[in-house]
Amino acid sequence: MRRSIKFSEDIIPLSNLKVNPGRVVSQVDRNHRPVVLTSRGKGVAVVQSLKDYEDEQEERSFLQAVVQGLIDLEEGREFPLADVKKRLGLD
Repeated sequence: MRRSIKFSEDIIPLSNLKVNPGRVVSQVDRNHRPVVLTSRGKGVAVVQSLKDYEDEQEERSFLQAVVQGLIDLEEGREFPLADVKKRLGLD
């Protein structure tokens, strides 16, 4: 479940990560919100739990495949469902 960023909690100076990295890792794991690290007042990196990162990558790949499928349909690149099932070994 993705939650919106809480600016008061989720933007921290890079020096805070250096002092207490465990707190930052626990925070992103617990609340499922990424933490934005800043240096001299500018965002430089994002810390995110590995599970949340993997979930987002999987979702992004799925959405890209859906969009590509829609483009293929629009451009006339389509196959009968029976052929697709056969190709995938789903007969």
